[in-house]
Amino acid sequence: MADPLKMLHDEIRAAADSLREGTYGGAEIGLERPPRPELGDYSTNAAMLLAPGRGENPREVAELLRVELEGRLGDSVERLEIAGPGFLNLFLSARWYRAAVRAVLEADGFAAGSARAPEQISLEFVSANPTGPLTAAGGRHAAFGDSTARILEFAGHAVEREYYVNDVGGQVQRLAESVAARMLDAPVPEDGYEGEYVATLAVELAKAGVEPADLDSLARHSVERMQESIRLTLERFGVEFDTWFSERSLHESGAVERAIEGLRESGAAYESEGATWLRTTDFGDDKDRVLVRSGGEPTYFAADVAYHSDKIRRGAERMLDVLGADHHGYVARMRAAVEALGADPNQYEVVIMQFVHLVDAGARAQMSKRKGDFVTLDELVDDIGVDAARFFLLQRSHDTTVDLDLELARRESSENPVYYVQYAHARVCSIIRLAESDGSVPPASDAVAREPIEPAERAMIKRLLEFPAELEAAAERRAPHRLCAYAMAAAADFHGFYRDCKVVGAPGAAEPARLEICLAMQAVIATALKLLGVSAPESM
Repeated sequence: MADPLKMLHDEIRAAADSLREGTYGGAEIGLERPPRPELGDYSTNAAMLLAPGRGENPREVAELLRVELEGRLGDSVERLEIAGPGFLNLFLSARWYRAAVRAVLEADGFAAGSARAPEQISLEFVSANPTGPLTAAGGRHAAFGDSTARILEFAGHAVEREYYVNDVGGQVQRLAESVAARMLDAPVPEDGYEGEYVATLAVELAKAGVEPADLDSLARHSVERMQESIRLTLERFGVEFDTWFSERSLHESGAVERAIEGLRESGAAYESEGATWLRTTDFGDDKDRVLVRSGGEPTYFAADVAYHSDKIRRGAERMLDVLGADHHGYVARMRAAVEALGADPNQYEVVIMQFVHLVDAGARAQMSKRKGDFVTLDELVDDIGVDAARFFLLQRSHDTTVDLDLELARRESSENPVYYVQYAHARVCSIIRLAESDGSVPPASDAVAREPIEPAERAMIKRLLEFPAELEAAAERRAPHRLCAYAMAAAADFHGFYRDCKVVGAPGAAEPARLEICLAMQAVIATALKLLGVSAPESM
């Protein structure tokens, strides 16, 4: 009984198949929680899908299905009721619920391994230009990418976390010029970087003997120091990368030239107006894209093509890139490039992240790295902590803007969602500790299996059993925010259970039965928080 809800669903499908004549018309047999408890624990539409093929009234078919399921489910079900146009409502027994809790406790990683076709995934995220400290906005990318990687690995995929370091090009050159200006006590170039960190770089590099006239050396050393600063910030934030991939290395190794030459040989690249172009229109893009400018300089796009060619060479079955909100136009051309390289364009997938606004006392903070007017991720963590920062940055879908309420994130109360979830976990741990001190760790027994079940227990067990489906959806849809919502709902169910059901000291088999529920809830909430990169404290 590894996934009790899936097994119940499978029994319903098997019962329906035994009565089926024809097809279900492309529809899926559902198993849903009714809107009100009096309508049952779960409800299925199977009879209404069977009726057309059998040429019978759905309620008549529901009666046949009811009899079939009663025989299959035995003492797992109290009764089955036909409702409305032909829904079949299932009222499950306490024995089924108690067995479901045992299944959660005995599972080796409950809800793990949900991937139907495990893949080797190259997940590139953050990849902020190393021209300044990592900002709070970059923290959203970091939290999303890291949590998505954790979820995908839990589901059974192999994930390589990768940071693409843009360590060449115009922005790096402007950083070097800005540092040089600070060294010479001259005005920062109009399109340069003005943050205080630039002045710090100038002092450090001057002490290291780097001359302001040596812009190439300034660029290299500045990028190295900023990259190390970013690495330490991410490490503090609970994010580590398997690979830091240097754009400069693509140029110095000849990988860019080799990729372009390969495209020329395949006919995907051509010369026009003194430039080299990629025929991206042959693969669905709205216009062809320049790979090498007429002056002989490769474009950023050329480096990106070479980079993804390298990912393919390294065996990536899926290339998942997490990009900023200004990259919508990038997707079609890069997908076309992947196909031009001879790979399946469906191997390439992009998640576009929306913006982060920090709200304090009702006012939004304005952020600009170029002007030096921004909130760093380190400053955000100093203010509200890693757990709150990650949870608040993750609790909205990637395609919606986040307004992070700093006042709320600082609050240690049930109004703060991460505090609310962590407090539920700590309270469960407190109950378990109290039971252990009393020698009340629950044994498996037939008395526990027969113990009547209260509504609050049913609600909590139902929530536990939803975890595999939520985890599967979070993995397939790249949606860690679903686990935030799930954790909050699970915490709410636990707080209701704690209010309505005595655990330690409950009479008879009620105590061990409820302790089993507590142990299962503790494991599931801890897993959800771990996948979000948030700690699960045992006391608060």
